[in-house]
Parts: sequence; structure tokens; C-alpha cells
Amino acid sequence: MFNRTRCLQVTAALASISLLAGCGLISDSGADQTKRIVVGTTSAPSTLDPAAAWDGSWELYRNVYQTLLAFPTGSTKPQPDAAQSCEFTDSANEAYRCTLRKGLKFSDGEPLDSKAVKHSLDRIRTIGSKVGPKDLFGSLERIETPDPLTVVFQLKTPDATFPFVLGSPAASLVAPKEYPADKVRKDGKVTGSGPYVLDSYKEGGEAVLANYANYQGFAQSHNNGVTIRYYTDSKKMAADLKSKDIDAIYRGLSAPEIKDLQTPASHNAGVQVVDNVGAEIRYLVFNPSDPAVAKPAVRQAVAQVIDRGALVSKVYQGTAEPLYSMVPKGVVGHKTPFYDVFGQPDVDKAKKILQKADVKTPVDLTFWYTTDRYGSSTAPEFEELKRQLDGSGLFRITLRNKPWKAYQEGYKNGEYPVFGRGWFPDFPDPDNFIAPFVGKENAVGTPYENPEILTDLLPKSRRESDRAAVTQEFERAQKIFADDVRLLPLWQGKLYVATRDDIAGGERALDPQTAMQMWELYRKISW
Repeated sequence: MFNRTRCLQVTAALASISLLAGCGLISDSGADQTKRIVVGTTSAPSTLDPAAAWDGSWELYRNVYQTLLAFPTGSTKPQPDAAQSCEFTDSANEAYRCTLRKGLKFSDGEPLDSKAVKHSLDRIRTIGSKVGPKDLFGSLERIETPDPLTVVFQLKTPDATFPFVLGSPAASLVAPKEYPADKVRKDGKVTGSGPYVLDSYKEGGEAVLANYANYQGFAQSHNNGVTIRYYTDSKKMAADLKSKDIDAIYRGLSAPEIKDLQTPASHNAGVQVVDNVGAEIRYLVFNPSDPAVAKPAVRQAVAQVIDRGALVSKVYQGTAEPLYSMVPKGVVGHKTPFYDVFGQPDVDKAKKILQKADVKTPVDLTFWYTTDRYGSSTAPEFEELKRQLDGSGLFRITLRNKPWKAYQEGYKNGEYPVFGRGWFPDFPDPDNFIAPFVGKENAVGTPYENPEILTDLLPKSRRESDRAAVTQEFERAQKIFADDVRLLPLWQGKLYVATRDDIAGGERALDPQTAMQMWELYRKISW
């Protein structure tokens, strides 16, 4: 879990700043509370069906779908949303029961009852999308519905993290009549029970959200609707914020754009930037089906050459920091195993690693990245990685890229020797930075079946309800990752929300999964 004390201190401090700002940064003419808030982002959904997305589509899902549990601002443990209460019914953490709120309905009028919950989650596993969240439900054996308001989840093995999964957009609840049990819905519409309904949607363009009058859950909306505008050019997005064409930005700003929006000139022009502790990480994935990458010495040599400090300094300019583990700072059990194993970047050490394994140099490798998922800094990041590796004389790097949808299919089909990914936590627990990357079918599409992690460390940690007591298991898992170098962590980023100065709530709009809770945003009014 996150460092709860630190997170709450940051949130409280920012909330205080917001309240003070609310008294001074207000137009004399007041604010039009009926005017829709427009939020820009580079994180466009890959699909509107939760059964087929384990990516940034969750940004939208959090706002239009409901889950049994959720993570209100400042919470590191799941709290009731569609559920009135949930609990394990046995000491072994193998049976989990939820009681639903009474009178819940989807936006099409269908009742949100226990059968709807079962339908929503069963279809994820039935459809089995390669890019869907089915792997998060690996411990689930079956779902029972003894009455309309009761759902019982019977688990194959003890899993204290299961409530966290139910609190993620992976467990979004959908209307049974509109979402087939065995195939993905593709009509471009949403039928959920979240704080908002989707009034209209243009793929790659915008999503128009209106408040859902029959919503029952933890969220309290402070606005009358939001339009999410999707950008492929972050420069255009930043320019639109300055020109008042949009009201806020979340996700996708490059480091220079963040720095520019933080300047006194931008502040005087009516722009403010809130930053917060983040668990967003970037990493490389090595696919051992490639003959060169299959050699541990090649992966180790890449890890020995890459200079994270130079990468962060040149490309991210203080908006990120070097990361030496897949478990980031702020999460229980974080260590620095990649630094412990490889230390400072050292070309001579990398050369000896390759020589010892009789690997001829330069080693030809192709690095892949996506052009439209993580913002405009991605291309400069990979150019810097190429510069470092080519400059060592040990590697010859070719760069390739694709738009996200095609890119996603490619890595799931094992097409890329080395590729870049970003990870935004599904839930705030160290399990979520280890488990998704191991197993025959994992989140990155390259089978990684480490027996110790899969059969010992993860099962043992999931028997422990006190998530602060699993440090030893996750420290060991991090060390295994560093020894195998199947994944190479690069950096950990901060979270930024940029807004016009008449928009408040930005500091409360980020949940522990780094999804934007649009209902927290509102226009300030004079008084």
C-alpha cells in the first residue's frame, strides 16, 4: 500500500491551499455553474467495454461505470460503492461476500442486482480478451447469488487482495441486456450506473458526460457535467488550456510543457498546476522469444549501460525520478534491487558481461514504443535510450513505433523483441507491481513463469490480510526480477493536474489508481 500518512498529509495540505485560493482567485463576475467543464488528456479509451481493456481506458470507466468497492480520495483501502458492505466470511480469505445497496439501477432502467454483478464479472473470463483484465481474476473460482442483494465470491486460493480487484475498474458493472455474455460490445455506447452517463462519444475525439440522476454510491458530484477531450498532440492541449478552450488537463503533458505551465507567466495568465505523489512507472519488457534477447547476458548488459539519471534529466526535467524496482517508492516493500545488482551505469562492466557469455557485439536490437498513449515525451525517451546504448559500442538499436491499438495487439502477440510500457496501479498494493508481470499469460504478453514467485511468494503474501506484513515476500520478488532482467524499470513519475484558475478540486481528483475522478472538479464562485 501507499504510505498512508504521507499521502494524507499531501492531500490535506493541497486541500488547504485550494480553500485559500478559492477566496482570492475568483472573477468579480462570478462563475457560470451550468457551463460544462472540459478536461484534456492524451489517454483515449481503446474500447468502451471493460471486458476488453486493461489500460488507460480505465480513466473513463471510473466515471461512467460503478464497482462494488472503490477508492475515495485519500483512501488506500477499498470502500463500499455499489455494495453496502463486503467482507471475507472465513479466516482463510477464500470466500468474500458483498451485500448490494437497495434500489440500484443501470442507466437503461435494468436493476443492478446480484445476477448483474455475476454477469459483469463472468463475461470478463468468458470473453478472455488478450488485452482485457481477466488475469486480475485468476484467484476467482465461481460467483454465487443466493438472493438479489447478495453476491458471494468463492476463491480457488486465499487472496487478501481480491477486495482491491473489486475496487478497480476491472470489475466495472454493466447492464446484462446491453453487454453480451460471450462477446465485446462494439456499438460505441455505455450502459452503467456510475456518477455519469455517456451522452455522446466520438472515438479519438471526445466523451460528453452528464450526471446520472439515479446514481447511488460514494461519489458526490460538484459539477453539472464534463467533456473529456482526447488529444494526440500535447502541445496543442497545453495551448488550448492557455487560450481557455479547455479548463483542465490530466495525463500526457511533456516535461517542458509542465515546466512552462508552472512559470509565473502562465500563472499570471490564469493557469495553475497541482502535483502529487504518484505510482506511475515506465519500464522496458524483454521478449525471450527473440534469439538475442533470450540470452540473459544481453538483458543484463542493457541494464548495466542505461543511465536513468541522464534519461530523467534530459527528457523529464525533474518531473520524474530514476526507478530501480518494479515496486515504486511510496508502496510497501519498495527496494532498489536493480541498483544493488548493477550499480552505476558502466560500459566496461557491460562489455565483460557480454564477453563472458561469448556474445558478439554490436548486438542488434529493435526497441518498440507507442506513439499516442503516454504523451509526447515517449519518442525523446526512446531516442535517449538509443543514444546511450549505441554510444556504448555494444549495441545497435533500431526504433519502431505504432499507435496504441495496433501496438497493444503487437505486444500481446509477442511481436516485439524489446518494448516500452507504462504501468498505472490497478490498486495500491505491492502485489499489483509483481503479479501482473508473471505467469504464462500476463499483462505484457511475454510468458514469465518464475516458480518461486508463482508458487511460493504470491500465494503466501495473499494469505495475509495485513498488507503491511508482506514486505519480506515482495522484497524477494523484486530481487528475482533484478536477477532475471525480464523487465527493466526506468522511472517513476509524479502526477500533474493543470487547470484554469477558476477550476477547483484538481488536488482531490486523483484516486489511488491515478484515474481522474471528474466529479471532484468544479467552478469557483464569488461570495
